[in-house]
Amino acid sequence: MAESAPNPMQRPLPDGIVPEEEVARTENRWLIVMGGILGVMMAVVVATGVTNALHPPSNVETVDPTTLHLGGEFAESNLGTAAEPDGSVTVRLIGEQYAFVPDCVRVPVDTPVKFRITSTDVIHGFLLPSTNVNTMVMPGFIAEVRTTFSRAGVYNMPCHEFCGDGHHGMLAHVNVVPREQFPQLAALERTSCAK
Repeated sequence: MAESAPNPMQRPLPDGIVPEEEVARTENRWLIVMGGILGVMMAVVVATGVTNALHPPSNVETVDPTTLHLGGEFAESNLGTAAEPDGSVTVRLIGEQYAFVPDCVRVPVDTPVKFRITSTDVIHGFLLPSTNVNTMVMPGFIAEVRTTFSRAGVYNMPCHEFCGDGHHGMLAHVNVVPREQFPQLAALERTSCAK
């Protein structure tokens, strides 16, 4: 078999220049790798979506925001801090444009605290800086977060989710007091910082 003669019109490529065929092969390999990565990511998104739809990742309780003030857990008489039989406390709050109700709650130091919050109107944010408390408060759902305060003091509780024109003034307080100063409450009594 005879060797093919070099094409006199084809010049040798300068140093550092890669032939077109090799560039095309490399681009095709990267296209396959990118397609594989995209396929894996899509599979993860779909699997996560299906699993979380079957088993939500957090506490999902619903409440009717139009009637929650009429009775039940978020009636006005149930808002504030309540001592539980196990020694912990539960704080129930409602977020509404542009305030948390009540706007100040009192809790004891070094005691497990459970915050249960809902909204009557729009999405609000619930944040206690310097703690692990940070959640969204959505109408129709009850947000629940737990923490323990290691030192006494007043913690600001701003709404950190834009909720309208008065959002900048939506601020409440958590007054953490020593255990011995925390009033002894009956199981169904509530307390707040109201004077």
